[in-house]
Order: sequence, then C-alpha cells, then structure tokens
Amino acid sequence: MNPRLMLLAAAGAALVAVLGFGVGRLTTEQPKAAAPAQQSARRILYWYDPMIPVEHHTGPGKSSMNMTLIPKYADESPGAAGVQIDPARAQNLGVRLATVERGALPSDVSATGVIGFNERDVAVVQAKAAGFVQRVYARAPGDTVAAGAPLADLLVPEWAGAQGEFLAVQRTGNAALIQATRERLKLLGMAPALIEAVEKTGHVRNVVTVSTPTGGVIKTLSVRNGMTVTAGQTLAEVNGLSRVWLNASIPEVMAGQVRLGEGVTATLAAYPGETFNGRVSAILPQTDVASHTLTARIDLPNPGGRLRPGMFASAQFGGMSQPALLVPSEAVIRTGARSLVMIAQPGGRYAPAQVRIGREADGKTEILAGLSEGEKVVASGQFLIDSEANLSGVQARPIAPPAPGAPTPAPAPKPNPSPAKAPALYESVGRVEQISPASVTLSHQPVPAIGWPAMTMTFKLADPALAQGVKVGDRVAFAFDQLSAGPTVRRMSKATAP
Repeated sequence: MNPRLMLLAAAGAALVAVLGFGVGRLTTEQPKAAAPAQQSARRILYWYDPMIPVEHHTGPGKSSMNMTLIPKYADESPGAAGVQIDPARAQNLGVRLATVERGALPSDVSATGVIGFNERDVAVVQAKAAGFVQRVYARAPGDTVAAGAPLADLLVPEWAGAQGEFLAVQRTGNAALIQATRERLKLLGMAPALIEAVEKTGHVRNVVTVSTPTGGVIKTLSVRNGMTVTAGQTLAEVNGLSRVWLNASIPEVMAGQVRLGEGVTATLAAYPGETFNGRVSAILPQTDVASHTLTARIDLPNPGGRLRPGMFASAQFGGMSQPALLVPSEAVIRTGARSLVMIAQPGGRYAPAQVRIGREADGKTEILAGLSEGEKVVASGQFLIDSEANLSGVQARPIAPPAPGAPTPAPAPKPNPSPAKAPALYESVGRVEQISPASVTLSHQPVPAIGWPAMTMTFKLADPALAQGVKVGDRVAFAFDQLSAGPTVRRMSKATAP
C-alpha cells in the first residue's frame, strides 16, 4: 500500500477517536451538572442535628455534639403534615388505629368502707308498768336473739288489784261494765293476750315476761335480778340484722359521680369470690375535713347474718352512664405537663395533637377538648411515632379555642401577694405525763391531718405560761405546729373527760 495513503488513514482514525471522547465526556458530565441545579432549587430553611432538632444553624458544619449538620428543606417543614411512615414500617411497628366516637361512659367509682348496724332497725324494750324484777334470762349485750326471746319476769302489784276488779265485774254479767273494765286494763299496759288469759282462767296474773319484739343483737341491757323498774323505763335495745349498712368513704373529687339509688357491688376479704349487691340509701351531708371524704350509706341485705358490723369491705359503684367523646385510654400519651394523641392523616402521615381529658372507665377516656368525632387516632405504637415526631421537630396541634359565644371556663384567680403564712396548727387531746415551763410530755390521740398515730411524746412549750394550772394526769386539749426546732405547743387547756 502507498505510504501516503496509510498516513492519511491513521490521521482519520485519530480524529474519530478524539471526537468520540469529547462527545462521551459531554454526555457523562451533563447529569452531574444538572444534579446541583436541581438540588439548589429546593429552599433550605436551616441546618440541624437530628439528635438535637431544636438546635438550628444557618449553614453546614458541626453541632454542639460534634455531629454533621443536615439541611431542613422548605418542603419538609413540620406542620399539619406531621411525619410520614411507610405502611410496611407502620405494620412492623404494630400501629393500630381507633376512631374518636361518642358513647356512654359509666361512672367508675370505687371506695372502701366498714359494715355497720342498720340504725333504722332498732327496737326499744320498756317496762309498761312499775314493778320488781323477779327473774332474768341470762342475756348480755352482744347476744344474738330471735323475736320473742324472754329477757326478764316483772312482778307488777298494781295489776293484781285491777285484774281482781275485772273478775268481780265479769261475774255481774253487765256487758257495758265488763267492756269498760277491760279497756282500763289495756290502759294500764296489759297486753290483749294477758287480759284474755285472765278472763278465761279467772285467776289474777300480775307477773309478766318481758320479751324482745324483734330478732337481732342486744345493744344495751339495763335489767338485773331484784331491781325496781318504773313505767316507761328502758330495759333493752335490740338492733335488727336482716339488713346492714356499708359506710363507704368517697373521695371529695368523686362526690359528683355518686347518686342516690344507684347500684353498688361489695366484696369482703372474709368471703373471697363472693359479691353482695346493694343500693345507695343516703349520702351524708358532712365531709371529713382531715381525709376530704364524704360517706355514702349503702343498704345491703344480710341473709343468715353473715355480714357482721365492723367488717372491712370494698364497694364498686355502678354509676349512671353519661354521653361523652371517647377514645381508647391506651391512645392517650400523658407527659405530666399535658396529654397528647397521635392523629392518623391521609398518605401515611401522623401528627400529635394536644387534648384535655376527663373521666376514665372501661378502658375509655373522655375527651373534653382537642379532638372531633370521626378523627382517627393511634391506639398502639403511638409512643414510637411520637418519638419520631419529636426528632423531626413536629409541633403538637394546640387545643382550639372555644367557638364565639360558647361558655369559657373562668380563669383561676391569681393569688394576692401576702406575707408569709403562719405555720399550720394541728389539734389533739391527750393526758399530761410530765410537764415543765419549757416542755410537756403528752399521751395524745391520733392526729389524722399529719398521719400520726396515738403515742406518747414530748412537745416544746411556746410560752411558759401554758404550763400554769396544768399538772400530771390532767386531760388537756392542745394545738401545736411543726417547726425545724420540733413540735411546739401553741395552745393548751384542760379538757373535760369524754
């Protein structure tokens, strides 16, 4: 081949190679130049450390924890959109949703109390005429007796003369006089059965057996062999046991949830596994100042006398259902300062919302503000989503203000500036064991306000004059405070014996 032709062919091949390299370089470098252009189109709000989302920086660099900062773009800003979680990841987290709905929330009040006597079922046994006790039947207070149980035999001298007169009139056959004499015997206190027995037998019966009109327990017994009794004198008191009272202590904050006539279920440690049903018969008007509780009186049937006064019991109040906006209790995140729920939004997004909660019962919590009926909330896995929202800087949706014209709760009154309060005084009653101008040793009763049991201890005297006129063995009422120097008596005076 001609050398000149070979040289031209080599030059052409070199030119083709150079052109191919240039075209290839242009095609490969074009996307690299487009990426920064596309990325620069997204507006950066600030730079932050994912571990410290509240710490914002104006540019790239290192955070206070020496972590590389990442940009927060405008199209990723937190707001109503919340955080987005892939459906597969949400399924792995065990996310479960629940609907905010209206329903009836029953009152769920529980309390403890003590079984007591039914004070409405008390029978008083009195002497109907003056006489002498000839015999007693070995009864004592606390004994359980049946109706008609004998207590004592009384000799009534006055009845002997009246019955003799009645028998004499009966022999005359005058019906009007007989009826008048019979009425006189009734006025003297004789029972119709006794008058009928005298009339049939023709013998005077001036010894009468006093018996109980009803069954129950003898609370008081004031009759003894050989004593003299007067007409109307109380001989005994019998308290029935067919029904008893459970006096339950209701916390003051739950007082509005207890209603007269509502059903109550009581359980006792003495009978495990058994329940006793009753109803609220009264709510006593006075509140215990020390424990801030009021007493609900529950009427319980007592077949067989198994419920004994003094037994400890727990009461569960059935309550009356009230309409409310409800969510599952497990959906509420309680932080101490506020309560939150995670709202499920379209597109797999979740956002926190602040709520105000009310009562809770049967696994449901009442929502007073912050949610609307029909919204979806996360009932399971909400803590993990809340952590993700905190890392992303998502702000919780605040509670919406009330609509115009709607009643708003009155703001809490601001405390007026005042001087430092004086130390609280606690009152009790005790017996003086030792006393001096500077201190006093007292065997005092319990002090419920500060949880003190009955005990013997030494108090300082705020004023030596408090010791004047008080000696060892005196019963005193006193008031004391608790300072850093120790309990100090501020008031003390003699108290009457209980």
